[in-house]
Amino acid sequence: MASHTDDSHPGPAGPADPAAARALLLTAPGPGGRARRAELSARTDDWLAGLFAAAGAPAGTAVVAVGGYGRGELSPRSDLDVLLLHEGRLDPALPERLWYPVWDSGAALDHAVRTPAEARAVAAADLKAQLGLLDARHVAGDPALTAALRSTVLADWRAGAAERLPELRELGRERAERHGELSFLLEPDLKEAKGGLRDVVALDAIAASWLADAPREGLDAAALRLADVRDALHLVTGRATERLALQDQDQVAERLGVLDADTLLRQVYEAARTVAYAADVTWRAVDRVLAARSGRGRRPHRRGFPFTGSFGGPFGGRSGGASAAARGAVVRGAVERRPLAEGVVEQDGEAVLAQGARPAADPVLPLRAAAAAAQNGLTVSHATVRRLAAECRPLPVPWPDEAREQLVTLLGAGETCLPVWEALEAEGLITRLLPDWERVRCRPQRNAVHRWTVDRHLVETAVRAAAMTRRVARPDLLLVAALLHDIGKGWPGDHSEAGEVIVRDLAARMGFDPESVETLAVLVRHHLTLVETATRRDPDDPATVQAVTKVVTTLPRLELLRALTEADALATGPAAWSGWRASLVDGLTARAAARLTGDAAAGPEPAAAPTAEQERLAVEAARTGGPALSLLAQAGADPDGAEPMGVRLLLAVPDRPGLLGTVAGVLALHRLTVRSAGLRELDPIGAGPVLLLSWTVAAEFGELPEAARLRADLRRALDGSLDVARRLAERDAAAPRRRGIPTPPPVVAVAPPVASATATVLEVRAHDAPGLLHRIGRALDGTGVRVRTAHVSTLGADAVDAFYLTDAEGRPLSAPRAGEVAAAVRAALG
Repeated sequence: MASHTDDSHPGPAGPADPAAARALLLTAPGPGGRARRAELSARTDDWLAGLFAAAGAPAGTAVVAVGGYGRGELSPRSDLDVLLLHEGRLDPALPERLWYPVWDSGAALDHAVRTPAEARAVAAADLKAQLGLLDARHVAGDPALTAALRSTVLADWRAGAAERLPELRELGRERAERHGELSFLLEPDLKEAKGGLRDVVALDAIAASWLADAPREGLDAAALRLADVRDALHLVTGRATERLALQDQDQVAERLGVLDADTLLRQVYEAARTVAYAADVTWRAVDRVLAARSGRGRRPHRRGFPFTGSFGGPFGGRSGGASAAARGAVVRGAVERRPLAEGVVEQDGEAVLAQGARPAADPVLPLRAAAAAAQNGLTVSHATVRRLAAECRPLPVPWPDEAREQLVTLLGAGETCLPVWEALEAEGLITRLLPDWERVRCRPQRNAVHRWTVDRHLVETAVRAAAMTRRVARPDLLLVAALLHDIGKGWPGDHSEAGEVIVRDLAARMGFDPESVETLAVLVRHHLTLVETATRRDPDDPATVQAVTKVVTTLPRLELLRALTEADALATGPAAWSGWRASLVDGLTARAAARLTGDAAAGPEPAAAPTAEQERLAVEAARTGGPALSLLAQAGADPDGAEPMGVRLLLAVPDRPGLLGTVAGVLALHRLTVRSAGLRELDPIGAGPVLLLSWTVAAEFGELPEAARLRADLRRALDGSLDVARRLAERDAAAPRRRGIPTPPPVVAVAPPVASATATVLEVRAHDAPGLLHRIGRALDGTGVRVRTAHVSTLGADAVDAFYLTDAEGRPLSAPRAGEVAAAVRAALG
């Protein structure tokens, strides 16, 4: 109950002096929090019951507490939400005899006088009124009248839930747009912002509808924390305010016994994230139920339905195996479970574990599930995340290659990474993967330029960087640097210097090679260098350019630093990046690139000498005039099989047109994903050139095809008896369409002549997809050029390829001819 009396008022606490009684309760030593709110509510009940009796209320009337007062959660300055309920005619003077003493006490009163029928009609027309009545509690008068109203309102709420819940959700969206997300605001509204106390009320209303319930673990504690902070805020300010203003945070922290204002904000942010995540999970459940009721949803999944994800099962990858429709989607009746990755399927719009998944034996599974979900515009189901957190063991150190690639794939998804990341963080999986994350988690940034907490800023920077992966040769390093560039803010001293130390250790644990570790360390240590130098130094002074080139030393690192600089600024806030800043940074980058290019040696590094196995195959192909190949299945380094099996494919073929596209097409038919590939030309016995292809591939769903069948299909494709392009087109046409995510368009560019003195280098950077290399190879074949050498790599979800091309006589292409080839590849990639 609110009052204008000072909290330290020492007056008597008798029934005739409710304001003094309230003041004594608020200042007396003893428990606060929920116990104090309940005691405030109980004392207010007694007071109103006395006023009701003194007013001479007749039979058939009742005083009903609604809203927060109805829940017994009166904060020090809360309004009193009261309904005077009556049957038949009512003495017009009765409400005045009841309300005037309340007003005289200084309390803020929100009151109404209605019959049960009127209350029901108002609730039907006004969602907020109906929500308040869901918490109706009897205070005084006829209890049967209150009980009947509660029963009627709850019955109406459950009967009309299909219409009212979407309206409730829209109210929540409007509040979030007006007030923002509580967990990222320096001056948050504890009640109205997303993740605040109003969302807790909405979750209780959803539970009352019997359609869905929120994940309750941690939710009650989070709601209590927010309510306690609001109580302290009321006591500190003496006002019924919900906004935790900067000038009040130190006093609120002191009143709650918290170390300082930053610690207070971190606790508020953590509570808000718990509430917001619970709300997201619950609203998805509501959507599924309502869709099923309307006939738009899928019927519940039948327990026991198998998903094998193997080449011999319903997703068979052999060219002559199961039908394309069966490989694209598993259907049992009207239920669909579509494969996303090994051990992960899509069901009801979420990523869930396949029945055969073994979390305890597959520590990469959390990252694989997260990456698959994000790349398909989904989130990971709450039950799946909880199971992963409970059963998966930590990743070995260094990480398996797949774990690193899946993290990069997750980050490379862009905006759709955010809800997946939040789901993992809600169950502690992020700090398990990245222990240093705990220091930046929910850490506020008291800077007017920054819009996010440190951890969310890091993820937002990775989201921004995902749109820039076509600008750099190492998109994996760009995304990881974006995620970790401010990781040092949880440590004392200069955060860039601290971050460099952390990233060196963390990158090594992730399994990056020494050169990549060094690049990441440079990017983190100097992520502010480019923008600070461009805006604070004379661009015409040679020392300005030298300050940058001395740091980055190579052109690829300069490209990475330029992209990271922009992603960091865009993720900071509107004031951190502008056309003026961009022009200064671009000018400095161009000058630095010119200096680095002039210093760099022309041409690629010399190729390594062929191995004995490669020479054997090349000799065999040259002598027989046909293909020679070897397949080596290789398990991951993890003895428990955590890393999916892969294949090392060596193929030697006498030089012939169409080789690259044909071989890539056969691999795509067998659902093998190309992780890396190399193509080189040999002449082992002087009888003519032999092309040697060295491929590293992985099965899309974990199980390799039979080596004999793959070898046979390669031979058939090369002799023309297997139409690879037609088979792939038939399969793609039969497969159901799955929603994807927006990705940056592919970049196809001709490298400067300095890249090679003997060939034209065509660079292709694109989002990796089944059959990508096949499409590139067919386009190159169609132009009539020779692919002398190729270097193909897949970094997360991005393919970064370089093709060394010549004309029929073995000479570099002319500039117009190179442009035509680039245009053909660009058209093939759409």
